[in-house]
Amino acid sequence: MRDEQRLQTGTPESRAFAERVGLVMTLTARLNALPFDDLAARREVLEQIFGGPVPESLSILPPFFCDYGLGASFGERVFINQGCYFLDLGGITIGDRVLIGPRVTLSTAGHPVEPGERFDFITHAPIVLEDDVWIGAAATIAPGVTVGRGSVVGAGAVVATDVPPMSVVTGAGLVERRRLGSA
Repeated sequence: MRDEQRLQTGTPESRAFAERVGLVMTLTARLNALPFDDLAARREVLEQIFGGPVPESLSILPPFFCDYGLGASFGERVFINQGCYFLDLGGITIGDRVLIGPRVTLSTAGHPVEPGERFDFITHAPIVLEDDVWIGAAATIAPGVTVGRGSVVGAGAVVATDVPPMSVVTGAGLVERRRLGSA
């Protein structure tokens, strides 16, 4: 994963992260229980989730799920459809005029691939969706990925490498990257 950072478990920093996750899970549950037409209350809860003001033109349809909140930033005229998951410890930057389909997952965090390290660290790297990007339904964007300006990620795609500007990418294929040591 490009630009990967690690958060060691069992540290004051990881405990603070876990506390923030608990708060944001409570806030997203509150957001998802609000009446759909209570726009003022929805905006208030979104500002608590994201730690400050969000653009007036931001539209997030519930249900919406987020784990950290402080790592996400939004451009103007961003539309996020129902059932999306943002795991934003590593940072999610969304440009202007971005469309995100239903059930999309933007996951900036994970764990080391080596079995002996998996419980010792949370890995994370930023996701960037540049201006005018469209992410189709149920796509997953992995940590460290940039989707270039004007590009389209097709429904159901799993994107683990950067997408060049003005491209259309589709599919979810299995690619073995390397073999791990014995377990």
